[in-house]
Amino acid sequence: MAHGLQIKDEESGYNKNLFCIPKHYEEDLERVFIPHGVILDRTERLARDIMQDMGNHHIVALCVLKGGYKFFADLLDHIKALNQNGDKSVPITVDFVRIKSYCDTPTEKMSIVGELSTLNGKNVLVVEDIIKTGRTMKALLSELKDNEPKMVKVVSLLIKRIYRSPGYRPDYIGFEIPDKFVVGYALDYNEYFRDLNHICILKERAKEKYKSNVRLLE
Repeated sequence: MAHGLQIKDEESGYNKNLFCIPKHYEEDLERVFIPHGVILDRTERLARDIMQDMGNHHIVALCVLKGGYKFFADLLDHIKALNQNGDKSVPITVDFVRIKSYCDTPTEKMSIVGELSTLNGKNVLVVEDIIKTGRTMKALLSELKDNEPKMVKVVSLLIKRIYRSPGYRPDYIGFEIPDKFVVGYALDYNEYFRDLNHICILKERAKEKYKSNVRLLE
């Protein structure tokens, strides 16, 4: 079973005044939960683990947009460094997919935007930012299976411990976090906070400030 760096429920993070925070977000954030440097160090180790498992085959890295793009870019940078400096190297190609969720119907529906048919017979690494209930990832994996890739592995920067989770766990996990509302490092709240380097806890009143009718994916 995959294990990430586990952050305990009682962990409150760090004083945001000790970090560089964009001024337009200073009043919206409670604490810095995972500093940018810690994210990068953990990502470097994930890259090494992935290369140990998948490094004998051409890898297609599939980024789940939009929240996964920052983690995706940094993870590939570390994989590229291992390719250049390690004893073995493999070609890496990239592709992108976006998943939209519709909850204004009696049953929640998801649509997957991306050309998955090109993944037939390939070794696919799905790169996700955060997994909550796991419903979105299971829907994507079902679609991928229909296109008959040779191998599929999933890496997620974050997974949340939440009571309604069916227990899905990806192959590689960056951090396992409590059920806190976090933003930053490309994780957004209605498209805001993607430009924040650290992963931070959002204040309750900020949710009201930035709210809209857009449904956050799970």
